[in-house]
Amino acid sequence: IDSALSCYLAAEALGPQNVLAIRLPYRSSSQDSLDDAQKVIDATGVQSLTYEITGMVDPLIAAFPEMSNTRKGNIMARARMIVLYDQSEAFHGLAIGTGNKTEILLGYTTLYGDSACAINPIGDLYKTQVRQLSRALGVPASILDKAPSADLWSGQTDEGELGFTYADVDRLLYLLIDQRYTPREAVEAGFVEPFVQAVVRRIQRNQFKRMLPPIAKLSNRTIGYDFLYLRDWGT
Repeated sequence: IDSALSCYLAAEALGPQNVLAIRLPYRSSSQDSLDDAQKVIDATGVQSLTYEITGMVDPLIAAFPEMSNTRKGNIMARARMIVLYDQSEAFHGLAIGTGNKTEILLGYTTLYGDSACAINPIGDLYKTQVRQLSRALGVPASILDKAPSADLWSGQTDEGELGFTYADVDRLLYLLIDQRYTPREAVEAGFVEPFVQAVVRRIQRNQFKRMLPPIAKLSNRTIGYDFLYLRDWGT
């Protein structure tokens, strides 16, 4: 649903002729996911292509037989990033992000994989808001109604991995982030303490995914510390 919404927004803002949607299946990807992606392509009228990443991914997985599903998923996400950025160069375009605010805050993303983009139109929308806006824009029902999943392996779902629902965590995140509740205030608002602490730990633990790599400061104008904005040059 995140990719679908980003595609709808890009097509509306830029014109479908200026948008390239790329389907990047792995050999275990579900046919339903491919079909749903095609529905978005057909509905928006954007350009499209399909490239299977199996040949990129399998040699690395085969080299490490004990590889976990998490590592495999990260490899798939980064392989897709390689193709997207290659095609953005060929298309003379920018890679559009598909990560929502919930995923970004929780670190439920692959660094330099699905988090890599030039611009992210949905990064300030919680997952529940993504669903609401998608419904308003006419995203197909088959996409709206299915369980959120990155389709990384058979039976994988976002909520199954996270251990809680988007509906529950979005309500908590709204209080913690937008309303600036303390964890104690969130508990007093009705959330159980173990859930609050688990979410807070995820936010803290994944801060590194939301920032540029720290640079050792050696000069009086260090990138990311003192040199931050091109407005210093009048631009």
